[in-house]
Amino acid sequence: MKHLIAVAVAVLPLTLVHAADTELANAVAKDYNGRLGALFDHFHRNPELSFMETRTAARLAAELRASGFEVTEGVGGTGVVAIMKNGPGPLVMMRADMDGLPVLEKSGLKNASTAMGKDREGNLSPVTHACGHDVHITSLAGTAQQMAARRSQWSGTLMLIGQPAEERVGGASAMMKDRVWERFGRPDYALAFHVSSDVEAGKIFVTEGSPYSGADTVEILIHGVGAHGASPHRGKDPVMLGAQIVVALQTIISREREPHEAAVITVGSFHAGSKANIIADTAKLQLTVRNESAKTRTMLLDAIKRVAINTARANGVAEDRLPEVKVLDEETPPTLNDPALTRRMKQAWSDKLGAGIFDANYARAGMGAEDFPFFTTKPYIPSVYFTVGGTSKAVLDAAAAGGAPVPSHHSAIFKVEPEPAIRTGVEATVTAMLALMKKPA
Repeated sequence: MKHLIAVAVAVLPLTLVHAADTELANAVAKDYNGRLGALFDHFHRNPELSFMETRTAARLAAELRASGFEVTEGVGGTGVVAIMKNGPGPLVMMRADMDGLPVLEKSGLKNASTAMGKDREGNLSPVTHACGHDVHITSLAGTAQQMAARRSQWSGTLMLIGQPAEERVGGASAMMKDRVWERFGRPDYALAFHVSSDVEAGKIFVTEGSPYSGADTVEILIHGVGAHGASPHRGKDPVMLGAQIVVALQTIISREREPHEAAVITVGSFHAGSKANIIADTAKLQLTVRNESAKTRTMLLDAIKRVAINTARANGVAEDRLPEVKVLDEETPPTLNDPALTRRMKQAWSDKLGAGIFDANYARAGMGAEDFPFFTTKPYIPSVYFTVGGTSKAVLDAAAAGGAPVPSHHSAIFKVEPEPAIRTGVEATVTAMLALMKKPA
């Protein structure tokens, strides 16, 4: 294993070192070669599902303790909180999510996950880090080491969080319900990042706007009247009603949403029936609903309920059998970067890592969601959530020229280049923290 890691390091481009702060870059590179590369390999081979990250949390906690942090485990289930106090000053928090996904890895990598795991409901499935959380927790361990080695350069309290269950949008909320701020202190600033296969390795991306949308999961249970498929007039077909509702929901986006407001309604699941010649008596739709403001969220959820119920009414469904519309407890608000803090971080990154650290070619697409806002919304904490690149420029350029597309997050073939991603994540995080916790002259 050590031999394989050494070979992989040897062939990576030398441009990983950011000339503007070669001391930090060299220190992070040394830690990667000696420790972080093997740590990433361990995390990648041994992923665990949401709220089940016991071994992952234990290994992360051990790494943070080895760097001199006071570590508490079991926060919000499997969450980890590491504290380092270093004199007066702000409390700065950095979060890394720990969970994998119920996906069978088909990346072809030598360290591809073959792990199997049970979720909280007892379902057994393959597990892999198909979203890059292994990069995040490895970078958190690297950040701990670098900040501990630089205590003479900063003053304040550092809080590093290993968060469970981001993929189920529940881990941050669970840690907050476990009184994380009351127990360990409320941060003055909060940071997080996500590795992206769409951003060039060795670079970062940050916006003063919303890097992630808000999301709700909605279920619609449609009640029909069962009948023989040859006699549809004797029943109320929930499949037909569901199909009408699916189409009608899109008119909310095209005709009720303000044109400049981002919003998505996707019906990801439609289940009904058991046989071709039987009209079922129920059907169920499952939706993901995305927004970037409280106003838009309210409009979408109200409209979904109205469309579902009144489509059924228009088809003669009795009042006591109208669809049941339920918003599940899997919601998260939009992630909103604090504009002033974002500008401050961009200046620090430009000064220390060079203006070339930013990926000027990346533009956010889609409406992915995050549960990080549960840490920063109530009460409000100025925060910055940034993106770290994970794919080489050559691969991105080839895809743009019509070659093989870059595998997306949550895909069975998802992969990133760990060394540039982890090194850049550590360098960017340490630079941000030193800027926020600068020791008075």
